Amino acid sequence: MKILVISNNPSRASFRQRIGIYLDRLAESGIDCRVEKLPASCVRRWRLLQQAKHCDAVLIHKKTLNLWDARLLRRSARKIIYDFDDAIMYSPTRPQTNRTSHMRLFQRTARLADQVIAGNDYLAEHARQYNSCVHVLPTGLDTAAFRTLTKTTKDDRIRLVWIGSRSTLPYLEEILPVLRQIGRQPPGVVLRVIADAFPDADNVEIEKCTWSLDRQNQQLIDADIGLAPLPDNRFTRGKCGFKILQYFAASLPVVGSPVGVNRQFIQESGAGIIAENHTQWKEALIRLIREEPLRRTQARNASEYVRRFDRKEIALRLMDIIKVS
Repeated sequence: MKILVISNNPSRASFRQRIGIYLDRLAESGIDCRVEKLPASCVRRWRLLQQAKHCDAVLIHKKTLNLWDARLLRRSARKIIYDFDDAIMYSPTRPQTNRTSHMRLFQRTARLADQVIAGNDYLAEHARQYNSCVHVLPTGLDTAAFRTLTKTTKDDRIRLVWIGSRSTLPYLEEILPVLRQIGRQPPGVVLRVIADAFPDADNVEIEKCTWSLDRQNQQLIDADIGLAPLPDNRFTRGKCGFKILQYFAASLPVVGSPVGVNRQFIQESGAGIIAENHTQWKEALIRLIREEPLRRTQARNASEYVRRFDRKEIALRLMDIIKVS
């Protein structure tokens, strides 16, 4: 079976975790995937989309299509599968309105597809308004890669960790007032930030770890408590909670906002504490900082829970979806 995989940016983390980590498994099962970045040039896009005629299916990752591209692909492709893991139907800066190009492009692409793969139930419900064949497939990760690592930090300090990107750094900055208060209270608390940009905060010691695919797992393993703050709006409710799964794979208890799948992951796993406001964030963090037995219990729960999201398990489900005729 030959699949043409089209992404707006195959180098991004979303593509790597939704598609890239499964390519070898798909190949072993007889699904040959050719990955292409959708070109900016109209002529080059036309040439690429025409090649869909020679494939059994086209899998579009996250990219929404304009009218011209959608019509051309529909004429060329035998089957179209659309995969997305963000609330791309909403503008991140104006999530309260439907009157944006984000919604129009999403509607067109969802209607175009023969099958839609959504990263969580919230996203699936949006897709079902425009497509009757929608599957929910959570984002997976290589949990075995974490199990081969051990802590390398030797001191007794408690490391709170946040992993993310420049675009999501404001989510962390929302709880900096809490972290400043904590920095003045229990001794030996450090904030580790794994990202491509870093906050400035008085009274908070920050370990700045530039994100690296090769180093990120160890940097998480060497921490103690994961942070998953999120504002509550229609865009953030579509987040697929990958940050929390990374923390769980590193055997970290988590404090997180009750937004989207954050609540589900934390409550189902018994591996964290929900915090809805600054007072709850402070109480939750101080409790985990002071109660080492609680951290150990939640760490074991996290490690056990995350196994259901291992890439081997998710790959099997993805294969089944792709092979549906």
